[in-house]
Amino acid sequence: MKLLFIITAVVAGMMLPLQAVLNSALGASIKQPLFAAFASFLIGTITLFIALLIIKFDFYSIVQTKSAPPIVWLGGVIGAFYVWIVIVATPILGASLTFATLILGQMLISIMLDHYGVFGLPVVEISLSRIAGVLLILFGIFLIKKF
Repeated sequence: MKLLFIITAVVAGMMLPLQAVLNSALGASIKQPLFAAFASFLIGTITLFIALLIIKFDFYSIVQTKSAPPIVWLGGVIGAFYVWIVIVATPILGASLTFATLILGQMLISIMLDHYGVFGLPVVEISLSRIAGVLLILFGIFLIKKF
């Protein structure tokens, strides 16, 4: 079962550069990357709403979100910032360098989130092998930038 999630995550990861290129092309065509990010979220929101209808989601259960800590709502703000930056950075840096640097940032914060078990994550302490993995990503960025 874990292998299925790994494969699905790899496929989802493959979609991110494609999304960046498509969103960047939209931003370039209308000369407004911020609107391209908005459009991406709008289409994504409509898609998710349709998916909720398909699975017959109980919309009355939304009241349970009142018990969530307010900080969790920052996820939407972070997502908007991420998509906007990707739209702006991809035409300047290219897809490879953009996503290599994004992966570095993701790994840096992921290691810290795991180490402290933030929001109920299982605690996975920072180790030399994890630090080495991040350094290899940094080296990969150097190679992508250099060549």
